[in-house]
Amino acid sequence: MATQSSDSELAATEIHDVLRNDRRRLALKCLQDAEAGGLTVRELSERVATMETGEEPAPRDKRQSVYVSLHQTHLPKLDRLGIVGYDDADKTVALAERAPEVTVYMEVVPRYGLSWAEYYLGVGLLGALATVAVLIGVPGISRLGLVAVAGGFFALVTGSAAYQIATQQDGSVFRRFRG
Repeated sequence: MATQSSDSELAATEIHDVLRNDRRRLALKCLQDAEAGGLTVRELSERVATMETGEEPAPRDKRQSVYVSLHQTHLPKLDRLGIVGYDDADKTVALAERAPEVTVYMEVVPRYGLSWAEYYLGVGLLGALATVAVLIGVPGISRLGLVAVAGGFFALVTGSAAYQIATQQDGSVFRRFRG
């Protein structure tokens, strides 16, 4: 199982190295979506192969290729880093203690959807435009006043950030504040 100390966080270079490989990202996504008990390597390889090919079931040779690369390369690496717990004997794998350090960077955006970064950029631009509109006296919005407009956008950003944190996979940020 994982050999790295759980006291220190993963280095940024280690996180980037993990995430730059498509197959590792897909494997982590599949493990995020799996039940708490994790998956067998066979189940994981079938899910990854399906995602890679878009076919269900994926062709046998593709499933085999994914299985071999996960078993020989990707899962041992993720296990050494403490991101997954990989039992080579039982051929089972599950997310481990350090998974949130990596998966926080794997925001999945639905097709035609907005990422959180795009959402915050939009809210910020809309807030700036609304502020300018109040300052130059645009009818309607200027009646609200600068404090109300700025306060409303501040509340929107704060509420959005709280929602984003609360809906993250494990709420790890909240656990840091609780001790």
